[in-house]
Amino acid sequence: MKQVGQHAIVIGASMGGLLAARALADYYQQVTLLERDTFPAPGEQRKGVPQGRHTHALLAKGREVLEDFFPGLTQQLVEQGAVLSDALADGRRFIGGGYYCQTRSNMLSLLVSRPLLEAQVRTRLLALPHVRVIENCDVLGLAATAECAASPRDRSRVSGVRLIRRLAGSAEEILPADLVVDASGRGSRTPAWLAALGYPTPEEELVRAGMGYTSRIYRRKPEHLQGAKVVQVTSTSEIKRGAVMLVQEGNRWIVTIAGYPGDQPPSDEQGFLEFARGLSAPELYEVIKNAEPLNDPLPAKFPANMRRRYERLTRFPAGFLVIGDAICSFNPVYGQGMTVAALEAMMLHECLAQGGAERLAPRFFTKVSQMIDIPWNITVANDRRFVEPESRRSPMARFIQWYMDKLHIAARRDPVAALAFLKVTNLMAPPPSVLHPRIALRVLWGNVRAARVAGSAKGKSAPVLMHG
Repeated sequence: MKQVGQHAIVIGASMGGLLAARALADYYQQVTLLERDTFPAPGEQRKGVPQGRHTHALLAKGREVLEDFFPGLTQQLVEQGAVLSDALADGRRFIGGGYYCQTRSNMLSLLVSRPLLEAQVRTRLLALPHVRVIENCDVLGLAATAECAASPRDRSRVSGVRLIRRLAGSAEEILPADLVVDASGRGSRTPAWLAALGYPTPEEELVRAGMGYTSRIYRRKPEHLQGAKVVQVTSTSEIKRGAVMLVQEGNRWIVTIAGYPGDQPPSDEQGFLEFARGLSAPELYEVIKNAEPLNDPLPAKFPANMRRRYERLTRFPAGFLVIGDAICSFNPVYGQGMTVAALEAMMLHECLAQGGAERLAPRFFTKVSQMIDIPWNITVANDRRFVEPESRRSPMARFIQWYMDKLHIAARRDPVAALAFLKVTNLMAPPPSVLHPRIALRVLWGNVRAARVAGSAKGKSAPVLMHG
């Protein structure tokens, strides 16, 4: 591949930073990762990633991207205990008030703890001879130099970073680079750095989630759920609580229970179990009520989804990019964060392949924005449903929610409808795909059939619509 620069720096060595560095490694002679933490032993929790103690899974699309970057990664992780899971065949998914049918989809996600996944990706990345990491350091700001630009307003480009190492006697130093990528997460200081260079700052969108969630790990036994690997229970208009239970390496379940304002899970043992018992479906509680817990319940809060609109800026310094949660941070209970980071890294790779470093920022931000629209709209639409009055939602939003409610009913018996929805949530297809006439007709017929079943059962015991 054509080299486009001598040195690239990535600020932050979490998943977004690791994957950005992998994309850059094909185009820069040297790539340097800068990280505040000191890395722990492989598989251990890292101080700077508190979210790593909660439920993680690599969605089907994310797994595909990581496999392209690191051939053989999936098999390596499976050999270390990670589990491949078919989106429809291996799960008990209670979505929209009913169980999705179960059938083979060949859409494979990877069930693995965040520490194990991150450690394996980091090991594979740092095995590349021209990638290095500087741990235990703080980035103080950007270094910039004057240059002649097409527009007289743009007189500077980023030429490196100012940093200080967390060692006694260290002094501020400048590390020069042709490209600096900020992958420092939701707390990114890029807006302040841009302002200091005389550039505008991005518009920031906040959409309230008000989500509270608590996670716990349990010992998994072979007899649990007849071998199912995933339990998913989504919130309903009647019960604003949900949960996910996933297999992890080491014969473990990781369980996260979550609720919107007014119905959030406690963190004491008995309260955790009682909250789980109140879910809309019983499988999760039936497992954990007698399972061996391996840690204490760990609570967390997520106040709001955040998106910074870098693609709308008309001026942005050359030699600089932003990626990952520093652009957009989603409600983590939807499990999209790592896959979005993987797709952003893939798009960075594509931008460098197609146009090199020339006008890289506007090309990258535009491309990424179009991709982020998909998980962003899924997430905020669902959060708004539970935290905002219906009167504040647009007619189109209300129609889409009505249609999705009908799709969930059809998906209880129709694997095509079920797979259409799961392709969207796994970022394998755009949301409008569920409105395709072929899918819409199946949704219509599925609801007609469900109404007939309900009508024939009138006066009898209500039918139980289980796993197709």
